[in-house]
This record gives sequence, structure tokens and C-alpha cells, in this order.
Amino acid sequence: MSMKVEVNLYATLGRYLPADIQQAGGVMEVEEGLTVESLMQQLNVPGDLVKLVFINGLHAGKDSVLQDGSRLGVFPPVGGG
Repeated sequence: MSMKVEVNLYATLGRYLPADIQQAGGVMEVEEGLTVESLMQQLNVPGDLVKLVFINGLHAGKDSVLQDGSRLGVFPPVGGG
């Protein structure tokens, strides 16, 4: 069974989101029970580039399971000075 989630990859991670998914507003179909980490692997996002994860605006971990309609936000490490 599949479900739809909205995927937002921010800053330098944006290049890992395929163009067809970007054109669909970040909405993609995924398998039920998929974790954030598994989805990042499917999108070929290197694990060490994933620093912050939010699901529906709440801080989450890479092992969090996505639900139908989830809004996922993933951020890389932020540099600055």
C-alpha cells in the first residue's frame, strides 16, 4: 500500500529532490511504514548531510515513520560565523 507525503529538502539538499517531484510541489508516493532515513536513501541523500528533520513542523529523528499526508522538512548542517 502506498501513501503520499510532502518532501521539502532545504538549502544544499534541494538538488537531491527529483525535478518531477519538485514540479508536483514536493508530493511523492511512498510505501507505508517508510522511515525518514529510508526515504533519504531512496533519494540518494548522504546520511551525513541530514542534520535536522521535521515532520508536520515538529522535530523528529531519522528513524521516525512517515504517515499518509506527512509534511517532511530536512535541513543540512548550517555553517556560519
